[in-house]
Amino acid sequence: MRARSLWGSLWGEGPEVAARQAALLYALAGTLVLVLAVTGLFARTGTSSRATTLLTIAAADLVCAALAWFLPWARLGPRSPYVLCVPALVIQAWATWTFAGFVAGTGPFLMLLFAWAGLHLPVRAVLALAVPATLSYLMPLLAADSGPAAVYSTVLLIPAVVAVGAIVSRQAAHQRRANERLRRAEQWRAALTSTLAHDVRSPLTSVRFALESVRDETGDLPPEERRALVAVALRQAARIRRLADGLLDADRVDSEGGLRLDVRRIPLRETVQEVVDDLGGPVEVDVGEDLTVPADPQRLEQVLLNLLANAVRHGAPPVVVSAERAGGTVLVHVRDHGPGVPPQRRDALFSRFGATGDDPQSVGLGLWITRELARAHGGDVRYTDTGEGACFTVVLPSGDPP
Repeated sequence: MRARSLWGSLWGEGPEVAARQAALLYALAGTLVLVLAVTGLFARTGTSSRATTLLTIAAADLVCAALAWFLPWARLGPRSPYVLCVPALVIQAWATWTFAGFVAGTGPFLMLLFAWAGLHLPVRAVLALAVPATLSYLMPLLAADSGPAAVYSTVLLIPAVVAVGAIVSRQAAHQRRANERLRRAEQWRAALTSTLAHDVRSPLTSVRFALESVRDETGDLPPEERRALVAVALRQAARIRRLADGLLDADRVDSEGGLRLDVRRIPLRETVQEVVDDLGGPVEVDVGEDLTVPADPQRLEQVLLNLLANAVRHGAPPVVVSAERAGGTVLVHVRDHGPGVPPQRRDALFSRFGATGDDPQSVGLGLWITRELARAHGGDVRYTDTGEGACFTVVLPSGDPP
C-alpha cells in the first residue's frame, strides 16, 4: 500500500508532483553514475581522479534528489520546483566535461530534463531553457578540447532535446485543456442534477398541492379560493419553465456563443411590476411611468427576477428597484439592505458556478446567466457595495432597438 501511494504521488499536476518527478530523474542519474564509478567502466581510459569525480557527481545528483523529494514545494510556490533546472544544468556541464564529449553519457539525461520541463512548463519557457542548456553542454566540451566535434554534437543534440521538450509541452497543455473541459462538463452535469433536486422540487410540491386541493373538493370551494389555488399552480409552473429556460440559455451560450433576442421597445415600469407581482416578495418599485428600453421582454424579466430573488433571499428589506437615465443608457438598480456580498466572493460573483455562497440550493448559474443576458442586449450587470447592503445595476442601452 505504501509503495502504491509513493508511486501515485509521481503523477498529476502541481509543484509537489513536478518536484518528485525531478527527484526521480536525479536519483536515476546519480545511481547510474555511481554504478559507472564503482564498476570502473572507464578504467581503460580514465584514472582514479576520474572515478572520484564520478562519485562526486553521483553524490550531487542524489543530494538534489533528496532535496527535490522532501522540500515543501507546495508552500514555496507553484513555480518553485523549476529552480531544480539550475543544479541539473550545472551537474550536466560537470558530467559533460568529465565524459569529454561522450554524448551517450550526458545526452539522454539532457533529453529527460527537457521532457520533464515540457510536462510542467509552457513552450516559451522550454525554448528559453535552450540557451542555458546550450552553454552547459558546449562550454565544457570546448574546455575539454573537443574541437569541432563539440560544435557538431551541440548542433545535433540541443535542437533535438528542445524539440522534444516543446512537443511534450504542447501535448501536455492540450491534455490539461481537455481535462478542464471534462471537469467543467462533469460540474455542469452535477449542477443540473442539483438544480433538478432542489429548485424543481419546491414548485412541483406547490403545483401538486394546488391540483390535489382542487381535485378533492366536492364543489364547496369558493371561486376565489379556487382561482387562488390555480394562480399558485400557474405561478410555480412558470417558475419551473424559467428554470428550464435558464439552463437552456447556459447551454446556448456554450454551444452557439450567444443568445438570440426578440428586441422591441417596452415600458420598464410595467415589466418590473410584473416581475415583482410574480415574485410575491416585499419589493418597492421606483421606476418612472414613461421610461422605456429596447429589450427582449422575457429575457429582461429573467434578469430582473434573478436579481430580485437574490435580494429577497439573501438581503434584508427594504428591497428597492429604481431606474434612471444616464447618457445613452438606462440604469436599473436592485438594492437591498442586507449584509452585502463578502469581499472574498466578489471576484467570482458573475462567473459560472462561482456565486453559490452558503446556499446549498444554489448552483451558481443565476448571476452568470444574468450578465450574459444583459450583455446580449448590449449592456452589462455590475455590483456595488453600498456599505448597507448590496446593489446590482443593470446597464441597458436606451437607443432604438436593432
